[in-house]
Amino acid sequence: MDHTATARPSGHTLIIGAGQAGLQLAASLRELGDTAPITVVGGENRSPYQRPPLSKAFLSGKAGEQELQLRGADYYTTNDIALVCGEWIETITLDDSIEGSGEAVTHTGRMLSFDRLAFTVGGTPRRMRVHGSELEGIHYLRTVDDAVALRRSLDQASRVVVVGGGFVGLEIAATATASGKNVTVLEAQDRLMARVVAPEMSSFYANAHQRRGTEIVLGAAVSGFQGTSSVTGVELADGRVIEADVVIVGIGLIPHTDLAASVGLASDRGIDVDTSGRTRIPGIVAAGDCAVSSHPIHGPVRLESVPNAIAQAKAAAAALMEHEPTPVAVPWFWSDQADLKLQMAGLAIGYDQVVVRGEPDSERFSALYYRNGQLASIESVNATRDYMAVRRLLETGGNIPPEVAGDTDIPLKSYLTR
Repeated sequence: MDHTATARPSGHTLIIGAGQAGLQLAASLRELGDTAPITVVGGENRSPYQRPPLSKAFLSGKAGEQELQLRGADYYTTNDIALVCGEWIETITLDDSIEGSGEAVTHTGRMLSFDRLAFTVGGTPRRMRVHGSELEGIHYLRTVDDAVALRRSLDQASRVVVVGGGFVGLEIAATATASGKNVTVLEAQDRLMARVVAPEMSSFYANAHQRRGTEIVLGAAVSGFQGTSSVTGVELADGRVIEADVVIVGIGLIPHTDLAASVGLASDRGIDVDTSGRTRIPGIVAAGDCAVSSHPIHGPVRLESVPNAIAQAKAAAAALMEHEPTPVAVPWFWSDQADLKLQMAGLAIGYDQVVVRGEPDSERFSALYYRNGQLASIESVNATRDYMAVRRLLETGGNIPPEVAGDTDIPLKSYLTR
């Protein structure tokens, strides 16, 4: 992408999407000294909130809606950030004379002019298109309203089926199992969390969930749902039927791209940006679950995580302010499933060697991934010290020789000073 356009005057920034990335982008602009107007538009009737607890603490009743709020109401007033909730942008028209400027119109007809534009629009859960998929009792989880409805259904249920063995599905399964439900996870692929972790970790988690009482069925292709008004069973392609009082579907996220595509900035996979969150049009950026960024090793990747949303939003804010690009952040993720804390740094893609550190059966261990002898990523379970040391090494370009990485008598942090 060529981003050599002349300096642009700071002006009204319109941020479409009021999630983690959208709020972070607004906050970062203010922290970088931007005093021009900022408007954040979100489709939900709520101020920006955290989504990760929806499948864990909020679902189990340990956290209330107020505790999910990212900022108090006074923050927006103090920082002169106009927050428009319960509206979404229908159309965008760009100004031919000044790149990145234009006008947006909401579904209620409200007109918002902008000099700079940010897409932090996230995505929507991928839905099942099989017979019976519109029955009552089939849930998707993305919003607080989704979580409230799911919690109400779970209170009445004894047999719970989760379709999809990714982060969200397994977090919900762990929460439901811990509350005494009979839980079955159906995963179409041959291992759990196949998109985000390596096979070694998939195998550990399948065993760990089964030890806790969750049934895991791999290679389970769902062909339909049974029931008259409410779901009573899940049909598999091999003819089996899994009885269910409630079903949760977690089979991925489809990025919202329609608006960006209308101005030529998106493909089916997401909104294309460089490592600073800039699109090909100066003054227009994107960040979060909707953005496809160019990774220096792996090429175009779209990452769905809070840390990535925050890092991309900070980079995009700096780009709008025409500051020097910040170093590309090391991707990191986490997932809390029952009492298992999974922490990951780097991407376990294209590795040629795995070193397991610790004993998986103890449920406290790490897997370190190497590419040509160079440390590429780590996945840790209840081993935060390992994770923190490797994440720091990945940030600084350090290394741990693979032949000693598995020696638990040597703290990994000792390699930080070498």
